[in-house]
Order: sequence, then structure tokens, then C-alpha cells
Amino acid sequence: MSTFIALLRAVNVGGTGKLLMSDLKALCEDAGFEKVRTYIASGNVVFHSGRSAAQVKALLEAGLQAHCGKPVGVLVRTSAEMAAVLAANPFPAAKPNRVMAIFLDATPPANALAAITGQNGEEIALGRREFYVHYGEGMASSRLKIRAAEAGTARNMNTVARLVDMAEAL
Repeated sequence: MSTFIALLRAVNVGGTGKLLMSDLKALCEDAGFEKVRTYIASGNVVFHSGRSAAQVKALLEAGLQAHCGKPVGVLVRTSAEMAAVLAANPFPAAKPNRVMAIFLDATPPANALAAITGQNGEEIALGRREFYVHYGEGMASSRLKIRAAEAGTARNMNTVARLVDMAEAL
């Protein structure tokens, strides 16, 4: 059994993609995942499974499609991969609520940083399958556009740390 962390995209944000975390937990349990725990209403779930990450992603996306009536993107990491994301934070001195990891399914393209628009003081770095963004002045007034991250989902370092702790506790 491996410990996985699944991050749902565009769930319970700005009034879109409404999904109760109790429904997400039940959906995961129905898929055969064990020791399922959710964290905050933005679609974070930690669990054990004997399946591969690709199988976990496919099962979750199919279940969410059936439940929500529309596609819901899911990004999956093992507990070790999520711990590595936390450890690789290139902005460790910054406030953790102002540093986001934008999770992707694949490695960002080589020209990803050159294609960014609207940057105004934000610091950006590439990870293995994520972008790191330090919003020094906060996200509210940011006009940052990262085209290569449009299919991704973001979590701040406080959330990443909490998910790592939850995974380690399973």
C-alpha cells in the first residue's frame, strides 16, 4: 500500500465546483481507498491504495465526473513526492501562506518561464512537476499568468506541510 495525496482542481473556489468533503471521502472509500482523510474544503484528500498513481487519478476523475456531472481535474502525488515538494520550496524565508506550489501532471516545458506574463514582483521557480510562486504582496492584486500551469492546481506551503503531516500520520 502506498500513501497518496490527491488535489482536486477548481473545487469550492469562488462558488464553483461545489463538493462536500464528506462526499469526496465516500467517493474515495467506494473506490477502495483506505484510511481516507480530507483537509479543508478545497479538495485535498490523503489515503492508502494498492493501485498506481495513474490508476488512482483515473478512478478519482471517473468518480468525480459521475458525482459532479462534469470533469474535475485531479493531481496525485505520493507522500514522498509531496514531502519533496515541501523540502524543495525555493522561498523558505517567505511567509508560507504567500508561497504557492502549482501542481502539474508533467514537467513544465523548458520555455515555461519565458512565456509568463503579468509578472510584477512575484518570484517564480520551476520544480519537478510544479511551479513555485512567491506572491510577496499577496495574490489579490496579482496579474500573473502562467500558461503552462493552466491545467494545474495551487496550494500554499501551509497546506502542503499539513498534507505531508497527515500522510506521515496514516
